[in-house]
Amino acid sequence: MSQPRHEILAVADAVAREKGIERDEVLYAMEQAIQKAARAKYGFEKDVRAKVDTSTGDVTIWKVLTVVEEVENPLTQISLAQAQLHDKNHKLGDEIIEPLPPIEFGRVAAQSARQVIIQKVRDAERAHQYAEFKDRAEQIIGGIVKRVEFGNVVVDLGRSEGILRREDLIQREVFRNGDRIRAYVSEVRPDARGPMVALSRTHLQFMAKLFESEVPEIYDGVIEIKAVARDAGSRAKIAVYTTDASIDPVGSCVGLRGVRVQAVVTELQGEKIDIVPWSANPATFVVNALAPAEVIKVVLDEEAHRVDVVVAEDQLSLAIGRRGQNVRLASQLTGWNIDIMTEEQEAKLRTEEYNSRTQLFMNALDVDEVIAQLLAADGFTTVEELSFAPLEELMSIEGFDEAIAQEIQSRALSFVEQRAKASLEKAKDLGVSEDILEIDGMTAEMLLKLAEYKIKTLDDFADLSGDEFIEIVQDEQLTIEQANAMIMAARAHWFDEKPKA
Repeated sequence: MSQPRHEILAVADAVAREKGIERDEVLYAMEQAIQKAARAKYGFEKDVRAKVDTSTGDVTIWKVLTVVEEVENPLTQISLAQAQLHDKNHKLGDEIIEPLPPIEFGRVAAQSARQVIIQKVRDAERAHQYAEFKDRAEQIIGGIVKRVEFGNVVVDLGRSEGILRREDLIQREVFRNGDRIRAYVSEVRPDARGPMVALSRTHLQFMAKLFESEVPEIYDGVIEIKAVARDAGSRAKIAVYTTDASIDPVGSCVGLRGVRVQAVVTELQGEKIDIVPWSANPATFVVNALAPAEVIKVVLDEEAHRVDVVVAEDQLSLAIGRRGQNVRLASQLTGWNIDIMTEEQEAKLRTEEYNSRTQLFMNALDVDEVIAQLLAADGFTTVEELSFAPLEELMSIEGFDEAIAQEIQSRALSFVEQRAKASLEKAKDLGVSEDILEIDGMTAEMLLKLAEYKIKTLDDFADLSGDEFIEIVQDEQLTIEQANAMIMAARAHWFDEKPKA
């Protein structure tokens, strides 16, 4: 080597300090450069390797030959017989090392080695930066606005840059070069020019992390943020919870004279924030989420995952909010579909539902209006429910004895069977394959609705997704898990079929 040994280590130390990477990574880059130069001198076809001693800076270059039974490439292989002439202990697969003399770098070789070192150091620097920012994903980070391009803000983060796209900025928010900015790291991806750090100020977790930084109880885990909903720049709701009965989670987040929540509001450009207590009881949680509106009654439909909320006439606009914002954010916060209505609207809706069910039972069961009304008043909504209800449940209805209960159930079963038979016959007339009906959980009514959508073979059905199946059959009893299971059962024959020879 033309460069003294101690200089190699000194250069490695200097580069490592300048680039903020490990000294060993710089030495590895140097080894790769020396190895490339050595291969250029002794032959690229040969397995030439190089090593820099991390203590002394000594450079060692050697050629490797692999011991094989039959030599195919004499430049990288040696026969077992020939290897054992040098050492009888050699066996197949061993690597024989042959030292090579040190090399002097010419102008071209030195330039090539320099390029290798620069590239390897850059790769190591990018990998180090990516590892650093990857650990900061899903956290708030601060930086300085470097430039604004077509509404997108490029942020100087020190060792890298972040990008705040226009859609990730709060409405009416304007930044200029040199402004300090805080944002949520939503994603970190490796890139040829360094880590790509995607930032956001509209992300749900940006607000949650701001509260974490302002409220020590959240940071310490005493108070937990259960859910967040936002219309960035306008309004937000956050649900908090604690198992410590001595702590008021809402009061802690608001702070003395509102100082804690005000700090978050200021950072979010005046975004109004409703802080509500979380509850494991869905009805209670929905009521809390609709604050500041006052709720009179809540009716849960767990199967449809819907909540009917009744409010006073003067609370209706407050509960719904401007352009439906309050109820929409409450739905996002709770995960329930919320329908708001007044007492008068609720009474009208229940009357219509009651009359509709009464008429259904009168027509399907051929009973008089009084009996149909008793069934509707007891909560039965479909004829199927009557056909499968325990006899004791029917007998508990006022005025029903065992004979009446048995007759009602008998008529319900007969109606369901006749309707299923008619649906099946109609589906067959439309050309539906009977093997679809063999799928566990499939009903004749489902089959008929599938036929109306031109889904007539097992393969047609197997091509559906669970969501598509539910949308077609419109069966409130069918869950997405059941739908997916039925479709997978239809696909089973695809995997059972043996390929043709």
